[in-house]
This record gives sequence, structure tokens and C-alpha cells, in this order.
Amino acid sequence: MTDDRPGPIVTLTANPSHDRTVSLPGRLERGAVHRVASTTSQAGGKGVNISRAAVSAGLATLAVLPAEPHDPFVHELEAAGIECRPAPPAGEIRVNLTLTEPDGTTTKLNSPGAAVSAEHLDALASRLVEAARDGSWVVLAGSLPPAAPATFYAELVPALRASAKVAIDTSDAPLAALVAGLPADAPDLLKPNAEELAQITGADADALEADPVRAADAARTLVERGVGAVLATLGGKGALLVTRDGAWLATPPPTTVVSTVGAGDSSLFGYLLGDLRGLPPAERLALAVAYGSAAAGLPGTTIPTPADVHPERVSVAALAHS
Repeated sequence: MTDDRPGPIVTLTANPSHDRTVSLPGRLERGAVHRVASTTSQAGGKGVNISRAAVSAGLATLAVLPAEPHDPFVHELEAAGIECRPAPPAGEIRVNLTLTEPDGTTTKLNSPGAAVSAEHLDALASRLVEAARDGSWVVLAGSLPPAAPATFYAELVPALRASAKVAIDTSDAPLAALVAGLPADAPDLLKPNAEELAQITGADADALEADPVRAADAARTLVERGVGAVLATLGGKGALLVTRDGAWLATPPPTTVVSTVGAGDSSLFGYLLGDLRGLPPAERLALAVAYGSAAAGLPGTTIPTPADVHPERVSVAALAHS
């Protein structure tokens, strides 16, 4: 009897964090004393968030990250149903602080994390490649720890694509290094926001966020260089998807924004879920935007459950070239 279930979604969180969210009852004022409405803390990181979403949707997932096997961080993830594949860490897991205001304004204070050596990175890469052998998707997400070469993600792609599809969500130097190495290190999915898309295509970020057609044209340049698909988030305008077969824009339903933390991770997971369900591109995009919108309406880094997600409320339209 054949098991038709997809392989696990394997996530790499190279620079995990204890995510602490402080909700303020009013507007943040620099230099003032504030009373706190509520606080939350959980084991986090972009890859970890995607693994949480997978568990919530009933999908198998493996989270690869640098941590001691008996670290409370790992125990928390395992208690949440996430199978972990820890690699030797370079030091203690960092702490990231998020301040949220009632109107959804979010201020983040991210620690750098422990500086890594080549030995630490080799062990992490080995653990990831091993975990990816039975995977459906491998997600490389978030920042790299101090002292890691910017090419770390890019150099992993060829080995990972031999086993599974690869999605990447990163920024700054690691993203630039990936694009510089195209098409040899081209992932199956790249998820930039408007600012990141502008940085790697030489465009203007405000212009891309204001004009989805222009943003789609910028994303096409990456697809033409080998990237399988580009899922670009455009803030309040929603998100667009560009593949070799076309481009689509998805407009989110009206949402009362509580916290944008984790919304991009949820969008990425929504796309992966749609792909694993065999949905066509427009429907994968609708599911991605529905997941992102649901996350924005939840406090802190809360990851939406399938019951929170309503892709039928998302409007999707095909985009032509400018």
C-alpha cells in the first residue's frame, strides 16, 4: 500500500530566537514610561514559525536549528508537536523583543545571536541535508548568525534541490548573495517584500509597493534568471506571484491589524500548503494571502490555524506586462 502523504516540510532557522512580545495599551513614546497590557514569549524564528503552521495544518515538519538537544527551546517546540533536528550551537539562543501598539504598529528589537565558526555551519548544513532527503519542501528562512558567510544559503541550494523543493525567505547580504549566484543556486520559491525586491532588482521600493504591475515586472527578471516562482508581499496591497506561466495579484480582505509579526512567514506557509494540495498558481497565492491576513489579525507571533484562514475572501487577478 502506497503512502501518498507528502514528505515533511523541513525548515532551517539558522539564527533562532526567544520571541518576546510586549503589547502596549497606547502609542509608543520615546523616552516615556509605559504600562504594559500583556506580554508573551515563545521559541521562534522564521523557520520555526513555518513549522508551527505546518503542525497546525496537520502536516509533518522537521525543524533544523542550532541548539542543545535538551535546551528548553527545543523542548517547547517538541511539546508543540514539532520534530527537531538540533545541531551544536555556538552560544545561547538570542532574544528578540517586539513592541506592538493598538493600531498594529510594530517595533522590533532583534539581537544578533552568537557568532558561529565554520565547524558550526558545517554541522548545521549536514543536519539539514540529511533531514531534506525525505522532505517535500525545504525552507531557508531568516537572518544568518554573526560570522556566517553571506553565501551560506546560496551554497546549500544545489544539494537540497536534489531531494526537495527549496523556498528562501531572507534579506540583506544573504539575499544579495543568492541573487548574485543565479541561476546555479536558484530556489523553487523566493519570498521578498517590496523593499527586498527593490534591492535585488535595482528598482525603487515605494514604486514597487504602489504599482503591482511594476513589481511583477521586477519579479519576472528573477524568474528569467532561474527562480521557479517569486511570491512578493506588498504591504496593504496584498501580494503577487510570478512564475514562468504568468503573474497574479491577490488583494487581502479588510483586516484589523493587531500585529504584523509572523505574517510573512504565514504567507509563505500558505503558498507551500497550496502547492502540496496541488492548487493552481492563483489559488496558491490566495491561500498565501489568506494566511498572512489571518496572522496580522492575531496578537504577537500567533500562527493562524486553518479555521482562521479564508482564501475565499481574497481577490485574485491576473497581471499583464507593463
